[in-house]
Amino acid sequence: MDDSITIKVDSDTKVRAQELFASLGMDINTAVNMFLCQAVEFQGIPFTVRRYNDETERAIYEAQNGINMIGPFYSIAELKEALDAED
Repeated sequence: MDDSITIKVDSDTKVRAQELFASLGMDINTAVNMFLCQAVEFQGIPFTVRRYNDETERAIYEAQNGINMIGPFYSIAELKEALDAED
């Protein structure tokens, strides 16, 4: 027996989703079922969820890639001197 789920979504999003999924050869029900199956399979959201603004994303990228890095600092005085030099 199939159960049903009611999902509330704004009209514009619903129409755009219907158009997208139709272009992929499926309806919203199929897409939601695929999402739920993947979530169960992966035991989590099956895609990356981002919570950062552009500035934070850029800072994370730079830190991960060693871009615009300064330091290390061996004292608070060294850190303060470097911060003051940026002004």
